[in-house]
Amino acid sequence: MTAGAAIEGPDGALRCPWALSTADYVTYHDEEWGRPVHGDDALYERLSLEAFQSGLSWITILRRRPGFRAAFADFKIASVAAFTDADRERLLADPGIIRNRAKIDATLANARVLADWSPGELDELIWSHAPAPAARPAPKTLSDVPAVTPESTALSKALKKRGLRFVGPTTAYALMQACGLVNDHLDTCVARSAL
Repeated sequence: MTAGAAIEGPDGALRCPWALSTADYVTYHDEEWGRPVHGDDALYERLSLEAFQSGLSWITILRRRPGFRAAFADFKIASVAAFTDADRERLLADPGIIRNRAKIDATLANARVLADWSPGELDELIWSHAPAPAARPAPKTLSDVPAVTPESTALSKALKKRGLRFVGPTTAYALMQACGLVNDHLDTCVARSAL
């Protein structure tokens, strides 16, 4: 077996190796990761969660996602933009989320910036950085999957230029993967053919 290649899951289907460590990952891999996400609020949620993930494992964020959604008003941009200093203090004390001051402040600041954008503007900006589907071949192993691409670097710069925080090129690429701008399921992964 090639290191980092798709491996057989309990149902006999081949999947990306990272997806098989927990049942939560299998569900996320099969039903969400790499599927197109549209809508400003949905993309704001994914952008925020990817920022919270920085330096942590994704499973930590995935398992706390219900807590994040409750704490951040289901990531409705207009609602989060109206959060007060009392809300910030509530978030800093909430054990259901990652209580990182810089990440919480960035999530609140980003909502305030995005609240001034036109409807659909975040969606349009993010998706304008999607590479052509045939821009690179399907990855055969995890080592074929980049952490940063020219498109994610450009997306990061565009988001920062517009005032968003905690959106470096690696975070931008993780967003692109999670939201279906790129298909990084391995070439023999069962989920790749489902997209």
